[in-house]
Amino acid sequence: MQSAVVGVVRAASRYRWTVCALLFFATVINYMDRQILGLLAPVLQHDIGWSQVQYGRIVIAFSAFYAIGLLGFGRIVDWLGTRVSYALAMLIWSVAAMLHAMVGSVAGFAVVRALLGIGEGGNFPAAIKTTAEWFPRRERALATGIFNSGANIGAVFAPAIIPPIALAFGWRAAFVIIGAIGIVWLAVWFAIYRSRDPRSLDDDLGEAQDEVEALDAANVNARAPGWGVLIRKRQTWAFLIGKFLTDPVWWFYLFWLPKWLNESRGMDMQHIGLPLVCIYAMTTVGSIGGGWLSSALLRAGWSVNAARKTAMFICACLVLPIAFVSYADNLWVAVAIVGLAAAAHQGWSANLFTTASDLFPKRALGAVVGIGGMAGSIGGVLFSEVIGQVLQRTGHYWVLFAIGALAYLLAFAIMHVLTPRMTPAKLDA
Repeated sequence: MQSAVVGVVRAASRYRWTVCALLFFATVINYMDRQILGLLAPVLQHDIGWSQVQYGRIVIAFSAFYAIGLLGFGRIVDWLGTRVSYALAMLIWSVAAMLHAMVGSVAGFAVVRALLGIGEGGNFPAAIKTTAEWFPRRERALATGIFNSGANIGAVFAPAIIPPIALAFGWRAAFVIIGAIGIVWLAVWFAIYRSRDPRSLDDDLGEAQDEVEALDAANVNARAPGWGVLIRKRQTWAFLIGKFLTDPVWWFYLFWLPKWLNESRGMDMQHIGLPLVCIYAMTTVGSIGGGWLSSALLRAGWSVNAARKTAMFICACLVLPIAFVSYADNLWVAVAIVGLAAAAHQGWSANLFTTASDLFPKRALGAVVGIGGMAGSIGGVLFSEVIGQVLQRTGHYWVLFAIGALAYLLAFAIMHVLTPRMTPAKLDA
C-alpha cells in the first residue's frame, strides 16, 4: 500500500512539470502572436500609411478587447475548467492571428487585433488556475515564473524568425505561419493534458493545507463567487491595482521597443532583431529568477507575506534605471538598461500572479485573475493613447520611460497598504 502511494506521488510530481511545459509553450505562442505587429510595424506603416496615433489606436483595439477577454475567460475558466477553456482560447487567438493576413487597412487591423485580444485573454486566467491546481504553494511562484518566461522566449524567437519570414515571403505569410503554430499546440494539449481535481493535490504531494486550501476544503461544493462579491474585497483591489499600474509598462516594451529602436537608434528591420533578442533573453532570467527567489524564501521558512513582498520590492527597485535610458549614447548600454527593467518586470509579474492564489481559493482564482488582467488592459489602453499623443507631439520617449520607472514602487506601496499581511479573502460559501 505504501509503495502504491509513493508511486502516485512520484507520478503527480513528474506530470505537474509536463503541465508546466504545456503552459510555457502556450505562453510562447501567445506572445509571438501578440508581438508580430510591433515587429512588422515599420513595414506596415510604409505599406498602409498609418500615423503614430492610428498605430496607437490599433494597439488600443487589442488592449480593450484583451480586457474583455480576460474578464470573460476568467469566469469561463472557473465554469468549464482549464482543459476546455484553454483550448477555446488558443483556437480563437490562433485563427485571429492568421486573419491578419487578410486585411490591409487601419480599420481591418483594428478588428483582427480585437479578436486576437479576446482569445489571448484566456491564457493567463487558465494558466494561473492550472498552476494552482497542480502545484503546492511552495512551488507556485517558480512554476509561474517558468511558464511566464514563455512570454520572454516568444519575444526572443519573434524578432529572430519573423523579420526573415516577412522578408522572404511577405508580411502576410508571417502572420499565417506564426498563427498556425497554435493549432499544433492545440492538438498536443488535447492529446496529453488531463484535468485534475485540485482537492487531491495535498494528498498526492504531501503538502500540508494552508489557510487558502482550508477555505477550499470547507466550501468544496460552493459555487464560484460572482464579480460583485470579489470586487468588494481589499485583496481583489490589491491585485487589480498591481496589474493596472504595471502591465501597461510591459505592453510599452512589447509594442513600442521596435519603433523606439527604429526611430531613436536608426535601426532597420534587418538589424533590429539582435538588440530585441538580447532584451528578451534577459527577461527570461528575470521571470524564472523572480519566481525562484520567493519560492526559495518560503522554503527557508519566511512567511508568504515576507517572501512575496521582498521579491517584488527588489524587482521594483531594479526597474528604476530605465528612467535614464534616453541619456545613454551607446546602443548596448541602452539595451542593457531596458533589458534589466524588462527582466525586473517579469520577476515582478511572476510574484504578482502568484499573490492571486495566495489571497483567494481556487474556485475564485480564474475570476480574480480575469479582473486583475482587465484592469491591466485598461491601463494599457490609457497608456497607449498617452504614448501615441506624446510621440506625435514631441517625438521623445524619455517621459514614457520615466513613467515606467516609477510605476512599480507606486504599485508596491498601494498593494502593501491594502494587504499588509496578505490575509486570504474570506468568501461567502
